[in-house]
Amino acid sequence: MPGSPLKRRAVLLGAAAVVAAGAGTAAAAGPPTPVRIADDRATPATRALFAYLRRRQGDGILFGHQHDLTYGFTFTHPDGRASDTLAAVGDHPAVFGWDTLVLDGDERPGAEDAGEAENIAALSRCIRQGDARGGINTLTAHLPNFVTGGNFYDTRGAVVGRILPGGARHADFNAFLDRVAKAVKGARRPDGTAIPVVFRPFHENNGAWFWWGAGHTTPGEFVELYRYTVEYLRDTRNVHNLLYAYSPNSSFGGDPTGYLRTYPGDRFVDVLGYDSYDEGAGPAPWSDGLVTDLAMVVRLARERGKAAALTEFGESGTEVRDPQWFTRLLRALTADPVARQVAYMLTWANFGGAKRAYVPYPGHVLLPDFVAFHRDPRTLFAADLRGVYSARTTAVANAPFLHLVTPTDRQRVSASRTAVRVRVTPARASRVAFRVNGGRARPLCLDADGLYSGDWTIDPSSAAGGSATVTVSARVDGRTLTDSALVLLGEVTPPPAGRVDDFEGYAGDDTALSGAYTHVNSHTITLSSDHRASGSYGLAYAYDFTGAEYTSIGRPLVADWSGFTSLALWLKGDGSGNAAALQIVAGGVYFWYQVPLDDTHGQEVRIPFREFAPAPWDTANEGAALDAARLTEVTEFNLYLGRGSGGATRGVVHVDDIRAE
Repeated sequence: MPGSPLKRRAVLLGAAAVVAAGAGTAAAAGPPTPVRIADDRATPATRALFAYLRRRQGDGILFGHQHDLTYGFTFTHPDGRASDTLAAVGDHPAVFGWDTLVLDGDERPGAEDAGEAENIAALSRCIRQGDARGGINTLTAHLPNFVTGGNFYDTRGAVVGRILPGGARHADFNAFLDRVAKAVKGARRPDGTAIPVVFRPFHENNGAWFWWGAGHTTPGEFVELYRYTVEYLRDTRNVHNLLYAYSPNSSFGGDPTGYLRTYPGDRFVDVLGYDSYDEGAGPAPWSDGLVTDLAMVVRLARERGKAAALTEFGESGTEVRDPQWFTRLLRALTADPVARQVAYMLTWANFGGAKRAYVPYPGHVLLPDFVAFHRDPRTLFAADLRGVYSARTTAVANAPFLHLVTPTDRQRVSASRTAVRVRVTPARASRVAFRVNGGRARPLCLDADGLYSGDWTIDPSSAAGGSATVTVSARVDGRTLTDSALVLLGEVTPPPAGRVDDFEGYAGDDTALSGAYTHVNSHTITLSSDHRASGSYGLAYAYDFTGAEYTSIGRPLVADWSGFTSLALWLKGDGSGNAAALQIVAGGVYFWYQVPLDDTHGQEVRIPFREFAPAPWDTANEGAALDAARLTEVTEFNLYLGRGSGGATRGVVHVDDIRAE
């Protein structure tokens, strides 16, 4: 209700904000609350923040804004106090988001011409300023490509495998984490205590736009990358003021299977996050799918003793489509008894220029609605926070844990020898060993990196079988801990020129198939032996439009198709009234061609490249042609399924033998 007396609206600055947030509040009487978090040596304030985020769920949603104090339409020179949120509603956000890009000078207050120490100090200063304004700090990681030297959008180089232990760029990755550690440990209050931060690395990994995303790494590699990051910061660099967030991108149609496909495990995650932007696609309200998925995330968080959050959201259209966008979203969220239990919701930065104003500024069409959003008692801004760090807690000690670091699950090994590496935390172990296909135990020894490691000389007879199961074990405190991975062996025969996929190279393994593709919105892909053009398998693509009007899978490519004239595939539609769109990314332009799904018998479809046109949303390349010059650089093939007028909500489409001819 606008103007509710339940909301205290004031601008709190400096030490007053810290007191309001609970840093100086007397501890409540009674025994401390036990908390189970990724770091059982976390500082008291970090444990208290976790307890607060869990306690707040269902009792108002904290509003957050990325780079609130460093980018804005209403100020030019950041001073740690000015912000568009403050200019709009007279209050700071409850959650301040920052990015590791500050460390490379790619975002303010970092600077390209500054030294490493200066940019580390700049990120530490941001965290201190957010804390001084009375808010909670989060840190997102847009990491550079450690193989090519490009940015986070540069997906070349199979980066993840090369930065894990044993990889050629592992030391470079460690050096990056060292800078993160210095910045976070350097963010301290005047009394010297470290400021808690929610760290969110490798976000939106189910999409294809980042090098750690689907199609550029396997689920097994991603899990080990995330685990390594937590263990390095926590155990090697002794950073104890971090909570860790996991945050795939929308949407999942409320099905946890896709959300958990790359989940690193309860031992490594404190906040279950979710990213989603309203792009105005389709007639169904974006908030419907958002609420469905957030309810799923909240349920998972409750089951696992975690906090839940809408870690990124925003209105992303080129123009404002709904002048009551904020309040309609709030009503949709809070009307659902489960989805309303997210602890916070953070929108992106007001970078300016042609980019979106995710927080409206004075004169913006959404400002009156944002003011109403701020006044609603169901939202919390900085001045509303009480007792964030006041809870008396004790950490539940983490039990010993073992995991296989390399090789990762479904990793392909073509050499005759590879290293087996195991991490055991937090205790030392005895009788650490590995077995291949249940054979004899082979010992692993503690190395300089704190891993138990040893060489696996691969028996040619094992390689001939195409795969092997590696099982590792260790004795810790009288218990035997184990882990295992399916390892793919031998060289893969290069596909013929122009081949996208014939679905024969996965050895009938649906997990390997899923890991090779990017995924957008709710669906399931499996290998089908019943519906195919040739060989043993085709693709069964089961879609679900409950939460979104379209879904897609994609295959990253590095190909020259300039010698071909058409795209061909075998397609069996489901007679649903829906449609498929075949998309080729060539020369940096997104070209597509729509195909109906009315045929239910299965047939060859062949589309000349000249009939492809730029995707409707790619207005910057309107009129571009899919010609030989662009076809020299093909980087993606994507298959979209979209809901037609009156089309079915669910169905299965079969595809095989996708190729250029």
